[in-house]
Amino acid sequence: MATFLTEDFLLQNDFAKKLYHDFAKELPIIDYHNHLSPQQIAEDTQFENITQVWLAGDHYKWRAMRAFGIDEKYITGDASDKEKFLKWAELVPFTIRNPLFHWTHLELKAYFGISALLSPKNAEEIYEKTNKILQQKTHSANGLLKLMNVESLCTTDDPTDSLEHHIDIQKDASKVKAFPTFRPDKSIDVSDSKSFKNYLSALENVSKITINSYDDYLNALQKRVDFFHENGCRLSDHGFEQMPFYEGEKYNLSSLFDKVTSNTNLTEDEVLFFKAKTLVSLGKMYHKKGWTQQLHLGVIRNNNHRLLNKIGVDSGFDSMSDASQIKHLRGFFNALDATNQLTKTIVYNLNPADNDVFATMVGNFNDGTIKGKIQFGAAWWFLDQKDGMEKQIDTLSNQGLLSNFVGMLTDSRSFLSFTRHEYFRRILCNVIGTDVENRELPNDEAFLGKIVSDICYNNAKNYFNFKN
Repeated sequence: MATFLTEDFLLQNDFAKKLYHDFAKELPIIDYHNHLSPQQIAEDTQFENITQVWLAGDHYKWRAMRAFGIDEKYITGDASDKEKFLKWAELVPFTIRNPLFHWTHLELKAYFGISALLSPKNAEEIYEKTNKILQQKTHSANGLLKLMNVESLCTTDDPTDSLEHHIDIQKDASKVKAFPTFRPDKSIDVSDSKSFKNYLSALENVSKITINSYDDYLNALQKRVDFFHENGCRLSDHGFEQMPFYEGEKYNLSSLFDKVTSNTNLTEDEVLFFKAKTLVSLGKMYHKKGWTQQLHLGVIRNNNHRLLNKIGVDSGFDSMSDASQIKHLRGFFNALDATNQLTKTIVYNLNPADNDVFATMVGNFNDGTIKGKIQFGAAWWFLDQKDGMEKQIDTLSNQGLLSNFVGMLTDSRSFLSFTRHEYFRRILCNVIGTDVENRELPNDEAFLGKIVSDICYNNAKNYFNFKN
């Protein structure tokens, strides 16, 4: 079967082809949000086989394999790496119209030069070929990043992380630039007193602050923000099913802190209050540092309790939430904007029904101080496919300024996922090229090419201010 991945894949007119090949294709990648392992970058891991670098940890693939009736043994179970790959290959031909079909073949072509469509007929051959290539220095962890022209990336790191691997990376000019991102979700989760107290112990150890009060707790978090900043961090990140915000001062934060650290679980209302108020305090810390805060909103996690108990978290049992976000988001923004302490912010929406709601709220807090200060973020998680990207681009174009957009990210745990930037760039160029073809935009290559280059690279370069 002939490959569909020609050089003009997804580019449906001549102007789109021109934009992609002349203005987007060769640009470096700034991947400002992912879940790669900084240890693997620091150690420049050489992966033993393609299963380790391609299937391990990939819940997109796991969900599809379960849907196809593949036993868990071949997904997260004790089957050999080769057996897992062969089972994946059985499924691939039947992923048509799922983004996995495109992603799979883009990755095989970009990293291994394989244009054939993966199937049981060639699975053994492809397994052996890719494994041999993965033993080459060009395909180590850093080699894979360099193959895709990755200039810099940001991992996702807990405030208690030592950042030892990031420190090692920064000392080695041969490594791709990798910066930490401050992800304090666990540090503000007071829903279980025992878990929170365990977390406080870890926070005490790394901050060298004895935490006996709410003020001590905030001081410890501030100290970790300072430490992250010293080591190149310029972004924070939060993930919530619903944006936490609480109007008024119903409770006393010090009293709630004392309560939860005295082994008493807080009520649901108290948890919301604590989380919301602490989040505002963190937002002020970010503003002082000039960071960008990221808000990932709308995922409901761990829905299948039986399989959660059997397999664990981050295993593919999450979905979109229909929780209302916008009034809480408005409250959070106002709490910071009122004192001019609202930092640069990217808001990611997981429910496409809310795209316009998010994009119009973002527009309320762009105040002219920073170009694109508040961003409607890239199509995320279940939406980072062709339809989701096009809808995000259309919404941003209709309700804001597409030309300000800081572009795509991978949000991935895999070193083979950076073709998603190529995928996005092709889709972006085709959207704009189609507008030109329809005479809805001027036929001006230099003008539109500059906008494409800005979205794919320059805007992110200027927006994040990463340490050199």
